[in-house]
Amino acid sequence: MRVIPWIGRSACCLLAGLSPAAWAMPGPDPVADAAPAAPAAAAPPPVTAAIGYKGDVVAVAAGRNRSQRGVRYMDIVDLVVSADLERVAGWRGMTAMVDVLNAKGGRANNIANTLQGVDNSEVSDNQTRLFQAWVQQSFAGDRLSLLVGRYDLNSEFYHNDAAAPLIAPAFGIGSELASTGPNGPSIFPQTALAVRLRATGPVRADGGRAYAQAAVVRAPRGIADDGPRTALLVAEAGWQGRTSVALGGWSYTRSQPRITPPGVTVTAGRAMSHGVYLLVEQDLAGRADAPGHWRAFGRMGLSDGRTTPFAGGWQLGVTGQGVVSGRPDSLVSLGASSGALSSHYRRGNPPKASPLARAESTIELTYSDRVTSFLQLQPDVQYIRRPGGVRDRPDALVVVLRAAIDWTLF
Repeated sequence: MRVIPWIGRSACCLLAGLSPAAWAMPGPDPVADAAPAAPAAAAPPPVTAAIGYKGDVVAVAAGRNRSQRGVRYMDIVDLVVSADLERVAGWRGMTAMVDVLNAKGGRANNIANTLQGVDNSEVSDNQTRLFQAWVQQSFAGDRLSLLVGRYDLNSEFYHNDAAAPLIAPAFGIGSELASTGPNGPSIFPQTALAVRLRATGPVRADGGRAYAQAAVVRAPRGIADDGPRTALLVAEAGWQGRTSVALGGWSYTRSQPRITPPGVTVTAGRAMSHGVYLLVEQDLAGRADAPGHWRAFGRMGLSDGRTTPFAGGWQLGVTGQGVVSGRPDSLVSLGASSGALSSHYRRGNPPKASPLARAESTIELTYSDRVTSFLQLQPDVQYIRRPGGVRDRPDALVVVLRAAIDWTLF
């Protein structure tokens, strides 16, 4: 599968299709023109700072033995500073953001023994790190932007808003991409330098708009490094609105080590690492950002299956906002996911090891609500079928209670 030329040609064609000639605003809207003007909202300060704390209590039952059961605690402190550099320094259309986080705590997945993880706050080592630090320059009435700096790829690529409340990592970015590269593709918790170009079309009468984006990411260093630094090329394009559809593709510029069991084990030989993905979201009821809004999502990804355990995967689910009367911040989300193990990975299973299944699958149900102006609680339950893709391994039950506290400093 020759993904690199496809990414380059697709990005050029899509960005050209969103050229300034296509950005002309639609004609006058009689209904909108007749409506009274809304009072102007107060402009935010030119520099803002916020700090958040997220703590998870994670209980795992993955078998009858004591070593297969346990409770772990993990937390993240996150400081985000954003600046409108046009108002601060007169640099028209330029913004900046710095995100520093401290992540630490127990490793619940050491008990669950999954390939995809059970909590999107879990890290392999405790440390304070610079997570993001970038500047962004906007052009053409904010319909074209160029971002340069340390960047979380999943903040804009392979991302579904409707899947975001779920805690299992597979709902953040597909496992077939998340498990690639020397140390992941510049996502939580390890990011790297990137250049991202994004173009958007005009907003239509129904609120939808087309977009296209492409990025070049310097892959983070990791344990699989054994040669020159590699880069990740990603392109994605689609439509955002009541119905959202996106198609993306990715490829590394240099071959990567092949992966075999147990877990993610680097073996002899190298291969090119590449894949594609499809994202779909659909409003089912209500309107966005209002109580009674229900939105479904579906995702599917495919990869080479030689530099990652997964040949592909899928995620499906639905999220409802304001589901409890009188509680606009109440939210419920139900999701199912499956990571399909590649034939290459299964063939590499040691002869005396337990046989591997075709997939590791998860069902998750979560509820979230703001109980005070600054505190949000989120109970969550996950049922994991065949953790680690091992056929005879007992299924795992994971229960999480997440508490999130946020403060706006200025």
